[in-house]
Order: sequence, then C-alpha cells, then structure tokens
Amino acid sequence: MVARVLITDKAKTVVEQLKKEYGELIFHQSGGCCEGSYPHCFQKNEFLIGQSDVCLGEIAGCKFYIAKDQFEYWKHTQLTLDVINGRGASFSLESTLDMGFIIRSRLFTDEELQKLTPVA
Repeated sequence: MVARVLITDKAKTVVEQLKKEYGELIFHQSGGCCEGSYPHCFQKNEFLIGQSDVCLGEIAGCKFYIAKDQFEYWKHTQLTLDVINGRGASFSLESTLDMGFIIRSRLFTDEELQKLTPVA
C-alpha cells in the first residue's frame, strides 16, 4: 500500500517533543480559512473531528485529518508534513516552539494510485 501522508525526520522530532509536553496529538489540514492552508497540530481532545473530515492515515503515531472538500482537491497527491523555523499557524502547537508545520506535496504516479491506502 502507498501512504497518503508522510512525515520528514525533522518534523517527527518536533512531533515527539510536542507529545512529551502535550500528550496525544492529532493533525488537521486547514482548508484556507483564517490561517491559510497550514496543517494544524492539536492535543487529541482539543479539536473536534466532524463527519466532514477524512483521516488520511497516521504520522508519528498521530492521526492526520483533512476536510472532505479539501480532500477532493488533494486526493491525487501525497502529502508530507515538514517543519520550518518561524511561526506558521498560531493555533497550532508547534508555534510555541517558534516553528511552523508545512505541507509538501507531489502527485501520485498512475501505479501508486492503484495501491493507495483507503481513507477513513
């Protein structure tokens, strides 16, 4: 199976640091309102996942969600969570470290599209 969402080693290190401080985490890919299209990191029970959200998979032991309408635009791309120095989304936990999660993406090949991990 081909994963829909991946994480860089640098981002994984930041996630592990945040998990030590905040416990279980989740990610939600923003649809562009208020804070652009940043991925947001929240404590597991601090963000309400709704029926209009799709789980793309897990990264560093954290579920990664995206809104259904956003998924329709990105369903042909593999998303990779990365991190940069400086603030990104102020609602996201990594902003406390003066860092910002970002998404890098690439189109799946035709062969990969046939082997995609199903979404939940």
